[in-house]
Order: sequence, then C-alpha cells, then structure tokens
Amino acid sequence: MSTVRATHASHIVLPENVTDKPTVCSFLIGHFKQIDATVWQQRIMDGKVHWRDGRLITLDCTFVPRERVYYYREVAVEKKVPFAENVIYEDDNIMVAYKPHFLAVSPSGQFVNECLVNRLRIKTGIETLVTAHRLDRATAGLMLLSKRPEQRHLYHDLFKYANITKHYQAIARLTPELYQQHQQGELALPLHWTVKNKIVKGDPSFTMKIADGEANSHSEIELIGVKGEFGLFRLSPITGKTHQLRLHMHSLGMPLVNDRLYPTLLDRCDDNFKQPLQLLAQQLEFTDPVTGIEHKIATKALDIDALIDKTIEII
Repeated sequence: MSTVRATHASHIVLPENVTDKPTVCSFLIGHFKQIDATVWQQRIMDGKVHWRDGRLITLDCTFVPRERVYYYREVAVEKKVPFAENVIYEDDNIMVAYKPHFLAVSPSGQFVNECLVNRLRIKTGIETLVTAHRLDRATAGLMLLSKRPEQRHLYHDLFKYANITKHYQAIARLTPELYQQHQQGELALPLHWTVKNKIVKGDPSFTMKIADGEANSHSEIELIGVKGEFGLFRLSPITGKTHQLRLHMHSLGMPLVNDRLYPTLLDRCDDNFKQPLQLLAQQLEFTDPVTGIEHKIATKALDIDALIDKTIEII
C-alpha cells in the first residue's frame, strides 16, 4: 500500500512510571497498540525515529524516562482537499485563518499533511503555529492560531472560559410549520430560539446525543433569511460541546443540510466535495489576552440566494 509521511514530526515524552520496557522500541510497540510491531521496527531501521537532538534511535536504544522521542506518522496516501485556506488576520502573536470544508485542523487519524496547520506552516514558514481551539473537519470557517506555543494556553482559555463570542451561519430545511407561515406571509424575521440541553457521548463514540438531565449546553439561534423551503440561520454557541450546533438544530426539527451524522448516521464513504455541511464559523469577537486589542474578525457572510440555489441543486 502506498503511504505518505507527515511533513512534521510528532513526539512523545517517555513516562517515568514504565519499568517493564527496556528499550524505546519495546515501549513504542506497547504504547501504540493499534500499530503493528513490525511497523515500528521498520520505521526505526529506516531512520524515522530520533531523540530531541536528532540522534537516530536504534532497535536496542535504552528506554530513558522523561526523554522525548520524535517520529513521523504515516498513513495511506491522502486525498487532496480541493479548497483553499486563507489568512484573514495576522499580527506578531496570532493568526486567524479560514479553514475550508473537509480540511482537518491538525494531524489526526488518516490526515497528516492535508490539514490546516500543516498547510499554513508550509505557506507562511512559521513552524511554531498551533491552534487555540477545534473545529470539525466537516465545518468551514475561522480558526484562531497562536504563533508562540508558550502563549497558546492564553488563547485557548478564551474558549475554555467563554471569553470569546462566536457566530456561525448555517442552512437547514424549515419545519413544515415554519414553511407554511412563510408561504402565508406570517413569518416575521428574525425568529429566535434559546436552546439548552444535556449533551453526552453517543454510540458510536464519535457521535453525540441529547440526554435527560441538567443542561450542559446552550446556543442562541436566529432564523435570519428564507428562500423556498430553506432558512439561513445565525448560530451563537454560548458553550462549546462537540457537535453542539448540529444537535441543537436537529432538536428544533431542522437538521443542517448535508449533515452525515444527524439525524441519521450515514454509511462511511469518500468525501463528496459537492455536498459540504452547510455550517460556517463566520465571526470571532475577543479581547487579545496579550495585547489587549479588541478584535471583531469575520469571513464573508453567506449569500443566501446563491448558496441556497446551489444547495437545492445538490441535495
């Protein structure tokens, strides 16, 4: 099978509490159980595993607690995502970039080079770029990145402690009741919902579900435009649970167009680049914790006529 190697090395710190692994190789084999032992042996023999200072690790190198081991992830050849990222804002400390649909944020799973961080590091030459938060691969929109790893926690805390305001835009098919109101000229916009409920892990584990109990999620949702059977929504998550906006729209009876998880988990298949999830992280508002600058950064707002025309064609 043809494989591709990650452009940038990953690393792991050898733990202090391991006493039954005499060599680095035996530790890697035991720690990464999903990777066959022969793969690690071959990587080491091919010079793809090394210490922090660049010295190559051999099959009989002794396990040294607290030392860093660097290695290069390899996966089957990645399919190129045919959409471009771009930098919206940049200063000495941060970068805000637009991530297109289908592009992973960071190396994970079967994506090592086809991810936003890797593309931006290559494009800008800034090897220290790290993300301050997460965004689903299926979702497009704004990502905040830190240029200085030692400052990353400051920007991550904006999201952790809800000190940043996020606005999304989305398209969904209206409920029959809302569509009828629109047809009769009785639908006054904007129409607003406050959604609060408890979100927990689903089955399979990469999905989420709404459960009984005290709410741990909160979104403010507005219907701001209508064309035909479809609505354009402004979504403002107050909390940041995984798949929160997708679940909250589904709970209103209006799942997002081209959502492959909710309400029905569709069979795994290759990405259909003509059918992106209609969800966009459109605006970020925050006070920079380092400079004190007040930021209000946005991508181009969705064009409801053009986008819904296109959506109607492909669904």
